[in-house]
Amino acid sequence: MTRKLPFEYKWVVAVIFVLGLFMEIMDTTIVNVAIPTLQKTFNATGAGIEWVVIGYLLSIAVWIPSSGWIGDRIGTKRTFLFALLMFTAASILCGQAHSIGELIAFRILQGVGGGMLTPVGTAMLFRAFPQEERARASTVLIIPTVIAPALGPIIGGLLIDNLSWRWIFYVNVPIGIFGFIFGALYLRESKEPTAGKFDVAGFLLAATGLTGMLYALSQGPEKGWLSNEVLITGIAGAFLTIVMVVVELRIDEPMLTLRLYRDRMFRNSNMINTLSYASFAAFLFLLPQFLQTLLGYSALESGLTTFPQAVGVILASQFVGKLYHTVGPRRLVAFGLLCVSLSNIPFMFISLDVSQTTIRELMFLRGLSMAFAFVPLQAATYANIAKSDTGRASAIFSTQRQASAAIGVAILATLFHSKLIHLSGGSEATHEVTLKAFHFAFAGSIVISLMGSLFAALFIRDIDAKPTMHPRPKKQKTVAV
Repeated sequence: MTRKLPFEYKWVVAVIFVLGLFMEIMDTTIVNVAIPTLQKTFNATGAGIEWVVIGYLLSIAVWIPSSGWIGDRIGTKRTFLFALLMFTAASILCGQAHSIGELIAFRILQGVGGGMLTPVGTAMLFRAFPQEERARASTVLIIPTVIAPALGPIIGGLLIDNLSWRWIFYVNVPIGIFGFIFGALYLRESKEPTAGKFDVAGFLLAATGLTGMLYALSQGPEKGWLSNEVLITGIAGAFLTIVMVVVELRIDEPMLTLRLYRDRMFRNSNMINTLSYASFAAFLFLLPQFLQTLLGYSALESGLTTFPQAVGVILASQFVGKLYHTVGPRRLVAFGLLCVSLSNIPFMFISLDVSQTTIRELMFLRGLSMAFAFVPLQAATYANIAKSDTGRASAIFSTQRQASAAIGVAILATLFHSKLIHLSGGSEATHEVTLKAFHFAFAGSIVISLMGSLFAALFIRDIDAKPTMHPRPKKQKTVAV
């Protein structure tokens, strides 16, 4: 039973969504900061400790594709609260882990909840906000997407330096408990009668295919793209994904409703968002390494240096959300990704004596630019998707975004490692050689965002986003006669 609130229901969903997504995204970056500490604490090998991250990543990959169907069939409220509870409980278990094996197992359990939070939460958000307010809803989506990864290193550094590594997991608990209670009291249940029966073949093929490809992408840059481990998992994952596409297009009630790609706006937005998010995630992966390995920043200092990007996104998104209704997504996205490319160019020439202030200013400009891409893409993607299909559409969107982040990181990491090996000739790399390798990888991020800008100009049509471009009609005042 839900209780009545003094404000509109859509803001109930917004609060719950921000809490859940913020917690899930922040957890990824906060754990990355703690890897050296965890390795020392458990006396783990590099191959063992990496599964703290990989296990969570692969667990998410298993559950994202099925989350849309689960939410439609069981109900979005029940599914989201289950995911929130699972993530919170697994966080407590992670904090209590006494061996590397226990920690990996609990991280996999955490991924069960994490894999469902984003798609189900996105579906709830876009069902709660009418089409003409999708740009407004997108400014809500922006908050956890950019703030959480920026805050992760800052909070992680503070907790590890002043308390214990266990608190990087315990920090999720109060957020999760509050979100669960608030959601249980005020969320409304929503089911879709068209959900159909569980697609076992689609679930198994999507889970194994995506898992194989993500594992290969995560391991390729360091272990080599021609290593047996990477080749076997990558090829097998790609093959199973192709089989999944064939199967899902031939059955009446698929788990991943790939027919939604027939909609031009949904198809093209997802394509460009792949490039946009790949550039965003890969740059956030690369820059902290540059700051910490070459400039000697601590994790906390690195987080504080990159944080202005999140501030820029938040500030600009308020303006872009209003501009969207008159300008449309095509010009905004193309302009935004072009500006991202321009703001990345100075990183190709950055030196070892660069000031912290300069990097912060560049990151702030980059954040302002990213808002012009993020807000219109998120608002326009679901423009022609029926409410009954929102759950399945958000599962596809989340799956593609997860893959795009992995692809972007894999590309830049490969560029960095290949240039480093080429310049060092197999010997220990000097700071100057490492710097040139970073310059080369930063150039790769410019190419990715430039491709996104070009594709936006060529393929996005404002007419396709028309349902979301009408501003909300003002309420007429009644005059007593």
